[in-house]
Amino acid sequence: MRIAVLDDDRSQTDLVCQVLGAAGHACHPFQRGRDMLNQLRRESFDMLIIDWQVPDLSGADVLAWAREKLAPNLPVLFMTSRSGEDDIVAGLAAGADDYMIKPIRRGELLARVQALLRRAYPSQNPVEQIQFGNFVFETRTGRLTVSGTPIEVTQKEFDLALLFFRNLGRPLSRAYILEAVWARDVEIPSRTMDTHVSRVRSKLQLRPEHGFRLAPVYSYGYRLEQITA
Repeated sequence: MRIAVLDDDRSQTDLVCQVLGAAGHACHPFQRGRDMLNQLRRESFDMLIIDWQVPDLSGADVLAWAREKLAPNLPVLFMTSRSGEDDIVAGLAAGADDYMIKPIRRGELLARVQALLRRAYPSQNPVEQIQFGNFVFETRTGRLTVSGTPIEVTQKEFDLALLFFRNLGRPLSRAYILEAVWARDVEIPSRTMDTHVSRVRSKLQLRPEHGFRLAPVYSYGYRLEQITA
């Protein structure tokens, strides 16, 4: 998962990213609230971890913007040095899903993050077969069927199609897609992604007449939408 972390204390973001990175997540640290906000406008993230007290733009301000502009199921964990009940209640009332009181404990951090991710993205949990309507993805074998008919796809096309269905209706930035599907191979030409998207659209017939639209989002990335009759 792609997780953005905001804390003006670099040692804290280093600690959080070390824990999350060891668990296989991609962690993106920010020391300034405005820097995080600017990145949220351009990139997709699966979760936000926000320190409540950031000098230039408070965690509350970032959270308010995220709840207004981003996906409603985006999990947000806030960190605070204050253990007072009023501060915790204020954070949860502002839209945070959970909180942690500093100093951060590694095991607790990972447990809370994983719990929030499981709740927000139940279809991401490791199972061998995932179904979206007539589309069935067999994750162990990389086999994809539509209405029972096998579709010949490469592993990258399989991963890309599954990523879109798991995020149905959600705009995905090019950087997010690149990180999720191509992982460490970030030097691939931009055209490679477009070609793979085009192949997925064609092979799975993701067109309005078949109930889906896989379309570019200008200056951002792509989105798979379900079209209702």
